[in-house]
Amino acid sequence: MAKNYDNLAKTIIQDVGGKDNVNSVVHCATRLRFKLKDEKKANDDALKDTDGVVTVVKAGGQYQVVIDNEVADVYDAVLKEVGFPGGGQVPDDDGADDDSSFIDKAVALISGIFTDILAPLSAGGIIKGLVVMCASLGWLSKTSGAYQILYAIGDSIFFFLPVFLEFTAARRFHMNQFIGAAIGATLTYPSMVALASSKTILSTLFKGTAFASEVHTTFFGIPVITMNYSSTVLPVIFTVWFASIIEHWAKKWIPTVVQMFLVPVATMIIALPVAFIVIGPVMTWVGDAIGAVMQGIYNFSPIVAGILMGALWQVLVIFGVHWGIVAVTTADLAALGYDPILALSCMVCYAQVGVVLAMIKQTKDKKLKETATGAFFSGLFGVTEPAIYGVTLPRRIPFILSYIGGAISGAVIGAFHSVLYMLPSMGIFAIPAYANPKGGSMTPVIGVVIAGVVAIVSGFILQILFGKKSVDADYNKKQAQKVAEAANEATEVANNPIVAASEDEKLNPSTKLVSPLNGDVKPLSEIKDEVFSSGAMGQGVAIEPSEGVLHAPADGKIALVFPTGHVVGINTTDGAEVLMHIGMDTVNLQGKGFKTLVQKGQEVKAGDPLVEFNIKEIKAAGYEVATPVVVTNSKKYESINQVDNGTVEVGQEILSLQGEDEKVKVSGQVQTN
Repeated sequence: MAKNYDNLAKTIIQDVGGKDNVNSVVHCATRLRFKLKDEKKANDDALKDTDGVVTVVKAGGQYQVVIDNEVADVYDAVLKEVGFPGGGQVPDDDGADDDSSFIDKAVALISGIFTDILAPLSAGGIIKGLVVMCASLGWLSKTSGAYQILYAIGDSIFFFLPVFLEFTAARRFHMNQFIGAAIGATLTYPSMVALASSKTILSTLFKGTAFASEVHTTFFGIPVITMNYSSTVLPVIFTVWFASIIEHWAKKWIPTVVQMFLVPVATMIIALPVAFIVIGPVMTWVGDAIGAVMQGIYNFSPIVAGILMGALWQVLVIFGVHWGIVAVTTADLAALGYDPILALSCMVCYAQVGVVLAMIKQTKDKKLKETATGAFFSGLFGVTEPAIYGVTLPRRIPFILSYIGGAISGAVIGAFHSVLYMLPSMGIFAIPAYANPKGGSMTPVIGVVIAGVVAIVSGFILQILFGKKSVDADYNKKQAQKVAEAANEATEVANNPIVAASEDEKLNPSTKLVSPLNGDVKPLSEIKDEVFSSGAMGQGVAIEPSEGVLHAPADGKIALVFPTGHVVGINTTDGAEVLMHIGMDTVNLQGKGFKTLVQKGQEVKAGDPLVEFNIKEIKAAGYEVATPVVVTNSKKYESINQVDNGTVEVGQEILSLQGEDEKVKVSGQVQTN
């Protein structure tokens, strides 16, 4: 049965500031990407603590809610909740009140243009790459109909990329998207593409410079530098930007009654000649220059370039600025026929996979293990956001180790001189993009496979050797904080006059505590939780229970009962403040296996049952049942001594608390040592 995401969608919308605070929302492989009117209205902490949300990222002018692999379903539920038409995107509020930086705006623009076509781009890349590999291995003849049809399926989105980009860019520039598509189609019109390779040369502009260009035709006497704009990016984006200005201007001057057909006429008849004469050539030169710079870096040292790109890629992804590299890659593919830069980063995802795999082995936190397992399988297919935001980045050291593993993978790819011949997909599906369509050695492709294996192995080994302490550090800290808060509450709620004396400078009177459980008593230091074993919570003992009933260790009043039933605090009539924590990390069970028999403020006698718990069920869930019995106000006693070792029964003395005298009170009776 399909999961219902309506409640999660409602929570997300509420915590981003309500539907009135949302300008637009789209999604990518793992994230909901909101454009909010006021990000200050969003409740970051509440969203991060929401089940189904991995984390929150603010980058590129977007408020990004990382969901994991179910993002598409959550997105549909969000659209239903906010009531947005048109695929979840409405015109962005890019007015004068937008105080985001130029870089944020640029990243948001590129991201918005590419996001919606990622799926067909990835599909096309996989199909085209596989067809090329089959041809290179001799499994498929290039002259066969099967090859030609399959190659056309894979290559079509790349050849006609300007059409797709004009459509999505038009939306970003708030103009008619079908006019944008028509502009893209004109730039890739067969006769215009053929002109770029025409043998008829009328003249050469900028002769003797780096910008020397042949003129094959004119526009009313104006020389036109004809170029092949198929598979290009920069000429397309700047052309549609210019066209949007013309369209907005035309709408102001053309009467409403004839706008439907005259606005497109004015927009296209002005924008396209300018695109062919000025925008296209200039942006092509810019793309060529970018490609030359990237090629220069690569030529200096492919290995050094691989180390830098492999190390930086994940940081670029975190801030969303990797879209800039994607745009440069498309420019390189158009200008050079291949791209050496993005090629260096395609196996970085497997460094994350290796680190996460090691963390699955190392962690004792069941929730982290589940999250990491899901992130591991996502990472195998190149989707690393769940691993980054939900597993490694919050713990810092694992992320740094994956950073190093990524650098190693980039160096390996550089050493094999592996380059991309098409825009890649993610993870293992990126490998076919390294196959040269013109044929040749498969060594570069093999090098990429080796780089992926090296990334996994290096990430795993680095985490095993250097990252173990950081795996459960934050989790243990949160658990310690919860226990500390429980102890503080146990103290604060004490309203018994005798307990109030615990704040006095004098010591409490001597007393003793009896065992609240049947089982084996052992030193507190043997508990696998530093908060208890270190004595930070106070002195006491631990009991491995043989029966699932917790009893009162003395007469007193219940000061604290956790809703989950795993923690009970009692203030004894003699002033001792006792905290009993059933099992380790059992808060994660959310009360499953526990039955609370008392409530806060209730008077109890030594031996009264407080909580029933199912030992088998708790252990089956992967948790220990060893129970610390701690005196949280240990400073009010001269000494606290363990009385007995080995097997104990309920009511048997386990702790002697030495205070201001040698009289020991138990259950209202006075005894003398």
